[in-house]
Amino acid sequence: MKKVIALLLGAGLLLSGFAQAAEKPLIRIGARVFTEQTVLAEITAQYLRANGFDVRVTGGLGSSLARQAQETGQLDLMWEYTGVSLVSYNHIDERMPSPEATYAKVKELDARKGLVWLKPSKFSNTYALALPSEVAREYPQVNTISQLNEVLEAEQSRKHLVALDTEFANRPDGLDGLQARYGMHLGRANIRQMDAGLVYTALRNNQVFAGLVYTTDGRLNAFKLKLLEDDKHYFPDYTAGPVIRKAVLDAHPQLAELLAPLADQLDDETMRQLNAKVDVQHQSPSSVAAAFLREHPLHEVTP
Repeated sequence: MKKVIALLLGAGLLLSGFAQAAEKPLIRIGARVFTEQTVLAEITAQYLRANGFDVRVTGGLGSSLARQAQETGQLDLMWEYTGVSLVSYNHIDERMPSPEATYAKVKELDARKGLVWLKPSKFSNTYALALPSEVAREYPQVNTISQLNEVLEAEQSRKHLVALDTEFANRPDGLDGLQARYGMHLGRANIRQMDAGLVYTALRNNQVFAGLVYTTDGRLNAFKLKLLEDDKHYFPDYTAGPVIRKAVLDAHPQLAELLAPLADQLDDETMRQLNAKVDVQHQSPSSVAAAFLREHPLHEVTP
């Protein structure tokens, strides 16, 4: 009889455990196919699991596929960038007067699609032009894109190469727009089109005079590259923030409170360091996320 009672108690506890597991709300997180997105998704997943959520992450997605999956309810949460939403998803080509204006605009437009922008982070992963270390030492007076252009114009007899990823070089809102804004006259002989990753290699090896980079890439610090100020404000703002389906937020409103302090911890330098741990130090995104959460303890909210 005691054995029967023990078995029944064991079965009851087991079923209770299954019931508790089943009661955990499921959050499906999507991540696009680059390091920063993988790291953000992993940090968010580990953080939400620690706060009682069941989390599933789908990574390696293209921008259009990720957005479609979220709009159709296949994904619940994404870290998105204001500039991507404004230009790629909502087809607004005009530049907003400030990052705050960009955020307000995409928040308004995406709300019509059932998507809610929560509190944004403090980092913007936008484009920039950078100098390799040797060029930066030779031209200490070059701190802005306008000053770079002055050198390019004054030293046309020298072959100053500028490295660009192929997509940017051929987009109408890429190189053509940049040259128009700054009055640049880069000829074909001065431009080197290549994979985005190879731009960093060319800069590290001092094979080019300048190159197009991303402002939160971990290789900026590792390769000692000098970012130039976009003094004529050509590049759009790409502030990152968590975007969640309204239906999910309505069901679990505590998610807004949970994710706000996480967004507060993420600025440009922090993201560079996190990305570098993966891209330069070859740590796994899961271990980088775990270390970040240990170093930045965030409050817990019971679902």
